[in-house]
Amino acid sequence: MLQEFKKFAMRGNVVDLAIGVIIGGAFGKIVDSLVGDVIMPLVGRVFGGLDFSNYFFGLTTAASQAPTYDAAKKAGATLGYGTFLTVTVNFIIIAWVMFLVVKGMNRMVKRDAAAPPAAPPLPSKEQELLTEIRDLLKARA
Repeated sequence: MLQEFKKFAMRGNVVDLAIGVIIGGAFGKIVDSLVGDVIMPLVGRVFGGLDFSNYFFGLTTAASQAPTYDAAKKAGATLGYGTFLTVTVNFIIIAWVMFLVVKGMNRMVKRDAAAPPAAPPLPSKEQELLTEIRDLLKARA
């Protein structure tokens, strides 16, 4: 059973998937920082200095009167639509970048496929003999 597990775990697809998950997690942190630290402050500035992280609806009286989203969460039930908006923008950026990566990879694969084909194989002795016979028969006719 241990050997079977080792064979499964060391299979190329499993290792590739693990690497993809790790790189994806790191890429997600980069995109989170890009959205949270660069894009959303710019969007907030364009819309009058708004900070989307503090956009919320308090579902209780205490949560409605809280000055920040963190304080509202501590005070009671809240709907944090600013955080949702930030995560949605984050997703759109990740999806766009992944689209560009896949598009670039497809373009590279097409370039490789468009490479000139290898020279055809040389005919065998039997094929050469059959070609000579065909040519002789054509000459007689």
